[in-house]
Amino acid sequence: MAFLTIFTAPKPFIDQHIAMIQRNAIQSWVLLPDVEIFLIGDEVGLAEAAKEYHVKHLPDVRRNQNGTPLISSMIDIIRRTSDSPLLCIVNTDILLMDDIVSSSRQAAALRETFVLMGQRWDLVVTEALNFSSGWESRLRARLKEQGRLHRPVGSDYFVFPRTCYTSIPDFAIGRSGWDNWMIYKSRAEKWPALDATSSITVIHQEHDYSHLPDGQPHYSLPESLENIRLAGGTAAIRYTVLDATARFAAGKITRPLPSWDRFKRGIERCIRRVFSSVLPEETLEIVARPRRLFRRLKRRLNSSKR
Repeated sequence: MAFLTIFTAPKPFIDQHIAMIQRNAIQSWVLLPDVEIFLIGDEVGLAEAAKEYHVKHLPDVRRNQNGTPLISSMIDIIRRTSDSPLLCIVNTDILLMDDIVSSSRQAAALRETFVLMGQRWDLVVTEALNFSSGWESRLRARLKEQGRLHRPVGSDYFVFPRTCYTSIPDFAIGRSGWDNWMIYKSRAEKWPALDATSSITVIHQEHDYSHLPDGQPHYSLPESLENIRLAGGTAAIRYTVLDATARFAAGKITRPLPSWDRFKRGIERCIRRVFSSVLPEETLEIVARPRRLFRRLKRRLNSSKR
């Protein structure tokens, strides 16, 4: 029995760059200790990639009307198929290193229920990576020179015990909202939501959106809007790494580091909690997020001066 099961639903291996970064990611996972890897779906080239890297392939998954795999189905399948105590859902453009396994072990020794997440590092990768001995050290050195820490929005991985997330809406993978809901759900269930940014290095290989309709980012796609509806509205999808309840660093769970952004998020959560039952969502959005109102006013003023 593997300690950690890593699973994902890759994009088709059609676009040359997308195929390359997905292969890079899968190779980085294969080299991790004590893990089991599942590739879910029947996209073009997926079965061949699974065979090439000797990982398990599960072609059957429920999809929405657009053919996009549903995260609820993915997690159900893995829970039935794998017996690992911990599960990790991750995007297929993400490079992982040994620290995700060691940190997961440490967190599991401290809490029965928890969710590990964190900010990613963005890195431009245009070539098949060399995974020979010392690859992690070489990649960390490259990341130090060329990488940049992504803002605490959008989460590319979640590690959690198999007893968590036993019920999840039919979110479309790769569209907005589902990752935010995962954080919202962890807080609602009072599972420790652990920001592991300082302990787990996850690297996002940058890419365009040519695999999506009209090559547009997923934020405004109908499937993203449906994810938001399934999440219960915009309040649930506001949750980001800033809403972590604790920090996981050096194998310990500690209080989150104070920051102005975390303070503002706390104020927003408080306002929404107090007024959500008496104010419509549109008004609540302005009251809870005054910066958005100020930005709109500033844009209008600048436009009027032209």
